[in-house]
This record gives sequence, structure tokens and C-alpha cells, in this order.
Amino acid sequence: QVQLVESGGGLVQPGGSLRLSCTLSAQTYGPYVMGWFRQAPGKEREFVAAISFDSSGTNHADYVKGRFTISRDNAKNTLYLQMNSLEPEDTAIYSCGASAPFARAGTRDRDYVTWGQGTQVTVSS
Repeated sequence: QVQLVESGGGLVQPGGSLRLSCTLSAQTYGPYVMGWFRQAPGKEREFVAAISFDSSGTNHADYVKGRFTISRDNAKNTLYLQMNSLEPEDTAIYSCGASAPFARAGTRDRDYVTWGQGTQVTVSS
């Protein structure tokens, strides 16, 4: 069974940067979309960014556009989220998701069938 494991979270000051990683534990058969979502305390999970299998297509939520960049390295089975100019409002648990092979996936969390356990990102002075 495919599993996702996130890493790279932590405590950072406003204006700082972090890079999150999400590694698949096994190969999947067929192209799959991957995405990042986040959930702050007391709020629903929200979309952050998504990327197609061949990296030809990316989508970033308006509230992170220009600050966050999603990328992937299929040779390493790893998804990344580079986060710059972090703000206290970015504080949340960040989770990665993978779609089923050949499935379309976008900004809805129900588009993704496999999830990691999440990594905490805290932006505070």
C-alpha cells in the first residue's frame, strides 16, 4: 500500500522560509496528481497547491501565489513545497495527497485518495 510521509515543518519567524517534502513509500502505476493542503486550528482543510504528474501543470491558491512553489521529482518519488515570505496566517498542519492513477485532481481534497500524516508549520516571532 502506498504511503506518504511529510517532513520539513517547524517553527519559523515571519518572513522566513521552509521547504516541505512528501515522499511516497512505493511506486504507483500510472500518472497521478499530487497536492498540498493545510488545516489551521478551528478551520477546515484548505487547498494550497497541486501539480500534474509530469510537472507541466501547477495550480497555487491565491493566498500563497508568489510566495509558495510546488514541485516534484518523480525519480525520487518526492513532492516539495517551497514556502517563502511566511506569515503567521500560514500556521497550520500541512498534508500532502496523491490522486488515484489516471484520475483528475484539483483543489478539492476528495480528489486525493492517499494522504500523509501531516507536518506542523508554525510562523511566529
